[in-house]
Amino acid sequence: MDLRASAMGHVLTHAELKALMPRPEQDSGTAASAVEEIIARVRADGFSALAELASRFDGVEQITTLVPAAELERAAAGLDPAVRAALDESIARARDFAAAQRPHDASSTFGNGAVVTQRWVPVRRVGLYVPGGLAVYPSSVVMNAVPALAAGVGSLALASPPQREFGGLPHPTILAAAHLLGIEEVHAVGGAQAVAAFAYGIEASGDAAAIEPVDVVTGPGNIFVATAKRLVKGVVGIDAEAGPTEIAILADDSADPAFVAADMISQAEHDPNAAAVLITDSERLASGVRAALAEQIATTKHHERVVAALGGRQSAIVLVDDVDAGLRVCNVYAAEHLEIHTRDAKETAARVTAAGAVFVGPYSPVSLGDYSAGSNHVLPTSGTAAYASGLNVATFMKAIQVIDYSEEALADVAGHVVALARAEDLPAHGDAVLVRGVGQ
Repeated sequence: MDLRASAMGHVLTHAELKALMPRPEQDSGTAASAVEEIIARVRADGFSALAELASRFDGVEQITTLVPAAELERAAAGLDPAVRAALDESIARARDFAAAQRPHDASSTFGNGAVVTQRWVPVRRVGLYVPGGLAVYPSSVVMNAVPALAAGVGSLALASPPQREFGGLPHPTILAAAHLLGIEEVHAVGGAQAVAAFAYGIEASGDAAAIEPVDVVTGPGNIFVATAKRLVKGVVGIDAEAGPTEIAILADDSADPAFVAADMISQAEHDPNAAAVLITDSERLASGVRAALAEQIATTKHHERVVAALGGRQSAIVLVDDVDAGLRVCNVYAAEHLEIHTRDAKETAARVTAAGAVFVGPYSPVSLGDYSAGSNHVLPTSGTAAYASGLNVATFMKAIQVIDYSEEALADVAGHVVALARAEDLPAHGDAVLVRGVGQ
């Protein structure tokens, strides 16, 4: 992990700070050509492309992507009771928070029967992606599905990579979580090809079930999944480009180095490309975190993965002059997960303007949000939190504006419509009002 002291001693512009931010070498641009080829193949060849990609990437042979209902039931029945209880609690808390998020219709009345309303309606169908590979993510099933259900989406399909050790099906814990949430359509498809299948649909072929196109694709994944979502945006809606995970921690000398180190490791164990960034005004804390990292890494299960992540250019310790300067760095970095370990953590957190989720104080670790806080862990990465939001109920809804004017109400503004239409050299716009016999 690098120690970067270049943010100290002088005020940097936003652009200068952005250039200094630790980021992975590989980005969506480097993956784009490979993903474009996968998307093109899936569009052209349908299930045969999915089957060939499953053989190449996952080592499984498929006759269909659809997981039988009996397998979902079997997985739920065999679920470890402790995991079942944890999932039930996670679902309950996520449902409570999702219910509070649901947007409300709004309207304005301008007199004489002029009413403009914004009406929120759910999208028709969504595709929920749950990654596999280095870890198992039943929590991502919860995070994807609960807000979609709260939004009132009528058709949910879930995709997760096929696993050779489970007979070409997704991991049974993924299947069990889907069953607990009432998701009946689960497909054994991973990577960019899953995103393409959701966006463009797959026709039925022989024993292979069809995949109906969706309106929105959500869920985290690796760089190829994130790139695929970027490339199909416009064909479908997406939540955000949720790629390899990242954590930033803003801390002063009151922070506990062991807590900070443990939280950095907790995210680094996801993926060798995961990012962990400590931003602090305390050289003493930086040294303490280094020592704590060395001690904790030695005993962590996924040692090699953690070492690779913390040793990559995407991970760093950034020294700043004070907490205010640290906040500037945080708001430029726009972390997926941002922890605040300062004396006045609540006040500091209130000044954050760019982050997927903010974790306040020493007893709100990111791992809490990953599972049981009630918040959603599908969050924007790679600086996209500067403009994008984490997965929420509104992701699965759209706002329709309804304009309802009476004859009298139209007459009230007819002259203004005509004046603006003529100013824009679009006289037929004004004529469409005048032909109704109002405003004359």
